[in-house]
Amino acid sequence: MQILHTALQLHQWRQQHKQVGFVPTMGALHKGHLSLVLRACTQNDATLVSIFVNPTQFNDSNDLARYPRTLDADVQLLQSTPCDAVFVPSVEEVYPTPDTRVFDFGQLDKVMEGSHRPGHFNGVAQVVSRLLEMAQPTRAYFGQKDFQQLAIVKALMQQLHYAVEIVPCPIVRESDGLAMSSRNTLLVPEQRAAAPLIFKTLSEAVNLSKTLNINELQQFVRQKINAHPLLQIEYFEVVNADTLQAVCSWEEAGSKQGCIAVHAGDIRLIDNVQLEGE
Repeated sequence: MQILHTALQLHQWRQQHKQVGFVPTMGALHKGHLSLVLRACTQNDATLVSIFVNPTQFNDSNDLARYPRTLDADVQLLQSTPCDAVFVPSVEEVYPTPDTRVFDFGQLDKVMEGSHRPGHFNGVAQVVSRLLEMAQPTRAYFGQKDFQQLAIVKALMQQLHYAVEIVPCPIVRESDGLAMSSRNTLLVPEQRAAAPLIFKTLSEAVNLSKTLNINELQQFVRQKINAHPLLQIEYFEVVNADTLQAVCSWEEAGSKQGCIAVHAGDIRLIDNVQLEGE
């Protein structure tokens, strides 16, 4: 497995391969990331992973400073897979000049994560577009845990007319149901023990969606999460899976997704499930 640090090295590597599957990450890799890598390996001639903690998508400097960085362990983990190369650029390599682009995603980035993390998705769009320009992949792989991010990336491909196939990949969970996330490593033992309540509650919500209306379901989820002393819900929204806009009734057209963000102390955890409705 090659380790690439510059755009020139990446370009030279890319020239050697016809089809490339690309997995952009911010490191602190876990089995969820590896599932993307393995999927890419089955569908392409070569697989590239990037590890880059992108400063432009953090609206909280403390969150940026706290984000786990485990490069040596990440490289070792990738060496256990068929991954062909890992791109580990500096900030200056990705942004040789400040990226002042402002993207317009309509209402996609105005709700949920977008409303609670101003500027976050503009930073995501900046880094994803830059990395795709540099890597020129055939396909790019994104996890469905970041459900709203996936919608933003798809919209970005349409805006920029990039001929990159975006491949959504299922959420990978711990044995107790907690969605795998790099931030899970920041949880203290008591918070880690509490965190599976998030998916447990979402699973109950899937069943209750057959008998409760949307307002009742939201109240149930909020009360169940907030009843735990170590967890505080930020939002639980039932949205149209395509537009991400809040749904008021199960009778509305389209697939419904339940999206949640929960604080465990300073650590913020997100998850989502598909809901069927009454």
